[in-house]
Amino acid sequence: MSFNLATILREPRKAHPDKPLCHVAGLSFTYAQVDETSGRVARSLLDLGLHRGDKVAVQLPNLPHFLFTYFAILKAGLVMVPLNPLLRAPEVAYHLQDSESRVLITFESFAEEAFKGTLGIENLVTYVVNLPGNDQRPEGTRHFDELYFAEELTDLEPTGPDDTAVIIYTSGTTGKPKGAELTHFQLYMNCTVAGDLFGIREDDIGVAVLPMFHVFGLSSVLNVVVRYGGSFVCIPRFGAAQVLDAIETYRCTIFLGVPTMYVDLLRADLSGRDLSSLRVGVSGGAALPGEVIKEFEARFPGVVILEGYGLSESASTTTFNFSAKERKVLSIGKPIWGVEVRIVDDDDTPLAVGADHVGEIVVRGHNVMKGYYKNPAATAEAMRNGWFHTGDLAYQDEDGYLFIVDRKKDLVIRGGYNVYPREVEEVLYTHPSVEEAAVVGRPDEKLGEEVVAFVVLHAGAATSPEELIAFCKERVAAYKYPREIHFLDELPKGPTGKVLKRELRPG
Repeated sequence: MSFNLATILREPRKAHPDKPLCHVAGLSFTYAQVDETSGRVARSLLDLGLHRGDKVAVQLPNLPHFLFTYFAILKAGLVMVPLNPLLRAPEVAYHLQDSESRVLITFESFAEEAFKGTLGIENLVTYVVNLPGNDQRPEGTRHFDELYFAEELTDLEPTGPDDTAVIIYTSGTTGKPKGAELTHFQLYMNCTVAGDLFGIREDDIGVAVLPMFHVFGLSSVLNVVVRYGGSFVCIPRFGAAQVLDAIETYRCTIFLGVPTMYVDLLRADLSGRDLSSLRVGVSGGAALPGEVIKEFEARFPGVVILEGYGLSESASTTTFNFSAKERKVLSIGKPIWGVEVRIVDDDDTPLAVGADHVGEIVVRGHNVMKGYYKNPAATAEAMRNGWFHTGDLAYQDEDGYLFIVDRKKDLVIRGGYNVYPREVEEVLYTHPSVEEAAVVGRPDEKLGEEVVAFVVLHAGAATSPEELIAFCKERVAAYKYPREIHFLDELPKGPTGKVLKRELRPG
């Protein structure tokens, strides 16, 4: 049996070749154009001497070139290794060497730093994507446009459904990043099931602002839209004004984002805008505060926000709130079709339902990775007893809905008591002056750890640390409220907008 994920592009191209697949910067690219161009790039990659299973590292923002490259790699039976554009040279070198990549495709803005990371790596070819009017690139690199000139590869490489299609590297917050191997079948199943849950239709137009190098943007936006024959607007870098412009100009119907994006959209001036086309918002990547959900749906009438949960190792979606009618605010929903989820204790014993029974989320099903590339020890540790151990803490209610409590590593243990930062953050979000909040622990000689909050205030709002501490003290147990509150202009965030708590912790 053979199956190639590029089928999700080939089939809608047959059905409507002239339909726009993506819009960017006033330009539109049809399904036929993306299919043909990616076929040319695929042939060029094979002409370099690459063979099925070879790795191609891709360090690109949300531009059409990402689509051309992604589907070319799949068509040729190669493996894509998406890289964060913000990586520095030593990090680029690590990812290239660990993945055994043969080719690097990068963008003009970060080509110099990326190319430094390739020095000393033998038999590696680097291509640079230059926008029109700029031909500057490091000496020793090639122009991406060279890959357009080969004859189109029209037949998909007959890869097996269990062949690796993409290696997504984890964030590395607990050590060196690890490459999660995702197969053609896993990614197909995830976009098919997720798209059905989103209720996506052929006439839907999505907003592709989540970075496509991240599993959320790749699997839940790019793959989903293409799988169902829709269209999307590419936005290379998040900005509330740019997102709102896209929704208004192209009549976008679906927006997928992380919580900080929803916060920024709420902060924007909506006066005079027609945003009535938007019908659904999907949130993931981190917990979305209940107050943000309520305010967003009040300011965007007709929109419902559905929250889900997933990881790089689960090809994105693992659980989801299936509809506006069935959803529970603050819940990450129920397991998606074909996926099993349990809450277990430290001995992997399943726990009873209820908020008093917090344990680790473990998963098994079609969405779970093959393993970590070239890392059998880490794979065995994560896949104990046949279940993938996520490191996330949650509980399950009587109806089967899951509620994230926190990451295991984010748990604060104060004087022997467990403090879940999300619970304290939810309280802070209910204060009228608070726009964003992040809670972490800091070492304490007496108690082990102390609870510390970092807060961003609404524009023009005023309060004091003492007032916020008193506010929390009235609403949570004595061991939970923050003893320190620090005001920041903004919280540190990664490329997807996820708050980087590791940068807030002392030391």
